[in-house]
Amino acid sequence: MAACDRARPDPIERRCRDVLARVPEHVEVLAAVKGREPSEVHAAVRAGIVHLGGNYVQEVEAIRSSVSEVVQWHMIGKLQKNKARKALQMFDWVQTVDSAGLAERLDRVVGGGSSVPVLVQVNIGREPQKAGVLPEDLAALVRHLATLPGIVVRGLMTLPPMPQNPEDSRPHFRRMRQLFGELQAEDIPGVQLDVLSMGMSDDWPVAVDEGATMIRLGTVLFGPRS
Repeated sequence: MAACDRARPDPIERRCRDVLARVPEHVEVLAAVKGREPSEVHAAVRAGIVHLGGNYVQEVEAIRSSVSEVVQWHMIGKLQKNKARKALQMFDWVQTVDSAGLAERLDRVVGGGSSVPVLVQVNIGREPQKAGVLPEDLAALVRHLATLPGIVVRGLMTLPPMPQNPEDSRPHFRRMRQLFGELQAEDIPGVQLDVLSMGMSDDWPVAVDEGATMIRLGTVLFGPRS
């Protein structure tokens, strides 16, 4: 019986492989590690996940040192300007840039000769409790970020209102794809728009259908938090 137990696939590895098999090749899967144990993160990486997202600097600091595989760490939570230096020690990407002030702080911390890839967070649902630039202010912010040598704008990110069913998210994802296309058409020097990060465990198939190139998944990969 013990031998059978050891041979049984890890449930997290199985779920991750199932999702990776369903997602189109051009879409990256990011595993959101908020509230997860290092062993759970290791299981996702063994399954082939190469993008990991954290909401808190301290939480990722406790996990990152135990992950020896080559992965990309993404900041997907709200980042305070006073945590920028520590964040850039822990994260390879920042997905939640939503103001000129935060971008300028990151630019100063990075220093000359280096740069950090960022996504601009858009408050597509106009929810007052959520971070993110409003759609009508997006282009001006991206143009400003393009002037900062330490910042490389790689795309957009959004967290739409919590859906009652997956289709509720479709109009928001469709609008994000429109904004993404409009910015690409501007061809802003220094801006490399190739990442549209949207869709989570409840609505990721709809996000992919509407043009997501990266989806951020937690429960569907790891199962419910204990």
